[in-house]
Amino acid sequence: MLSPKTHGPLSGLVVIDLTRVLAGPYCTLMLADLGARVIKVEMPVLGDDARHVGPMIEDGQGGTISGYFFSINRNKESIALNLKLEADKVIFDKLLASADILVENFTPGTMARLGYDWDTVHARHPSLILASISGFGQTGPYRELPAYDMVVQAMGGVLSLTGEEGGPPTRVGVSIGDICAGMFGTIGIQAAIIERIRTGLGKHVDISMLDSQVALLENALVRYQAEGVVPGPIGSRHPSITPFGVFKAKDTYMVVAAGNDRIFPRLCEAISIPEVANDARFMTNLLRCEHHAALKVRIEQALAGRTANEWLKHLTALGIPCGPVNDIAGVMQDHQVKARGMLMSQLLPNGRPIITAGCAVQFAGESMPPATPAPALDQHREALLKELGI
Repeated sequence: MLSPKTHGPLSGLVVIDLTRVLAGPYCTLMLADLGARVIKVEMPVLGDDARHVGPMIEDGQGGTISGYFFSINRNKESIALNLKLEADKVIFDKLLASADILVENFTPGTMARLGYDWDTVHARHPSLILASISGFGQTGPYRELPAYDMVVQAMGGVLSLTGEEGGPPTRVGVSIGDICAGMFGTIGIQAAIIERIRTGLGKHVDISMLDSQVALLENALVRYQAEGVVPGPIGSRHPSITPFGVFKAKDTYMVVAAGNDRIFPRLCEAISIPEVANDARFMTNLLRCEHHAALKVRIEQALAGRTANEWLKHLTALGIPCGPVNDIAGVMQDHQVKARGMLMSQLLPNGRPIITAGCAVQFAGESMPPATPAPALDQHREALLKELGI
């Protein structure tokens, strides 16, 4: 039997992780950060595809480690098994017998070919939760098609909404197709855990990367039906709230978000254009949205008199929502980011610390335990086999 971890709200749960690249590993990363014991099952020799994706970092032992893999596989163990070999399937079956959750992100049909489809797994292990994360889900005409983040951002409409007005479709700067699917996978798994408490039975959690993009469209679907116009890219501004976007100050860009009719006159007063609040074109949010271009000119004329940092201090003191446009170096220096523990340090084999993004799920009065670095391929084989009595 496998021993569970003892810290965190998901302690006591054992997860067998068949995932690779990003969507699935992000899901199991969240489970691991929250206390589940995650055992990553990888193909021998090559392992997870992400092990070969840059940036590559020297490990101090004559080799390199993928920074991509390192950033999303902390707090996990690794064993290499070929599920097409009977001897390795025996080991895998013993892992499943001790597990609560199995997570996979193969193209639908792959698990059946390996002998681990839902019906088979559920018959053998009725309490086991199976989470399947795929490009298009387990049903529908696209179910057997492969997908990557870029594909589902495009098919889900997100690319069509991103970028400058009149410009080409633009990829969001982070892999939200993968990451959101991983998040929805985590939510689905935790819902299945709650139901299992009542029924004693596991469920098959079916997550589609495309679904995860459509779920993000918030008011775009309704806006299309209400206005009869297909929404398109509009830069950094908001389609339904103005002013709510990026503005140029004397030296650089900053964000101002006057999210309602109460904040707007306060903003105008704060940047010394009180007359703008009484301009007939800008009296309500609906009117400001209609005349957004003219309003942006007036705001940027006012902001041109001071640096972004000076304005941010001034507006923040007045309680007006605003913020800097941080680059990645700025994020790593941000006092709030540091105070919340969102910069997690892990050590490479040579002792060099590497900072990765921390866990955004936090609990009052508790702190995350130190992270164990992403595992080497097959690092935990001997210990796991001993634990399983093999």
